[in-house]
Amino acid sequence: MPFRKTILRTAAPIAVLALGLTACGGGDSSDSGKSSEKQAAGKSEASVSPRDPASGELAPGKAVTGKVKEGSQSVTYDVVAEKVDLGTEAEAQKLVTDKEAAKGLVLAVAHVKFTHKEGPALTDRSEANKGTTIWADGKRGALLIGAADTGAGCEDPYDIEGWKAGESHTLCESYLVPADAKSIEVHWSANDEGDPSIWKFANKS
Repeated sequence: MPFRKTILRTAAPIAVLALGLTACGGGDSSDSGKSSEKQAAGKSEASVSPRDPASGELAPGKAVTGKVKEGSQSVTYDVVAEKVDLGTEAEAQKLVTDKEAAKGLVLAVAHVKFTHKEGPALTDRSEANKGTTIWADGKRGALLIGAADTGAGCEDPYDIEGWKAGESHTLCESYLVPADAKSIEVHWSANDEGDPSIWKFANKS
C-alpha cells in the first residue's frame, strides 16, 4: 500500500522534537485536562535497535484484537492501521522550533481505527492509542511533543464520550520521519510487555 501524499494541517511551531530519530518514547504520555496536545514523555531512550522485520507483520487492512486497560477495567478492541499521510519537508519545518533538527524530515500521520468489541462503555478518554508508534525503514521516528492529532479524518479522543461496544473511532499519531524513507510501519501494542502488531506501508511513488 503506498503512502498517501496530502497537504497536512498547519499548526503553531511545536515546542519539542523528541531528540531526533530512534530517540523518542512510545505513544502519547498521560494527559491532564481537556486538551488534544501531547505532554512531554517521562523518559526517552538514547537509541532503539532496529526490529526483527519478520515479527508481528500484518497485511494492510488486516485487523488485530487486543485488550487495553481502561481505568480499572479492560476493553477488547479490534485494531487496524488504515493509512499513513505524509507531508512535505517545508510543512515539517513549520511545525518545529528547531529547524535544524527537522532537516530532511516530513510529518507522518498514522490513522488507526479502533472498534470497541467487548467490555464496559468508557467513562473517560481512551488509552487505546497510547500503544501506537511510527517507524521508518526499521527505526522509530521522532515523536512530536505538543502536536495535536486532530487533522482531517482524525478524531479527538477527548470528544469521544461513552465509547461502547460496537462503536469505531479513528485515532491518529504524528511523528517526523526521513523524507527519503522507503517504507513506513505503524506499530501498535495493547501493553508494554507484548510484541507489537505491525502494518507496513511501502512507498511506490
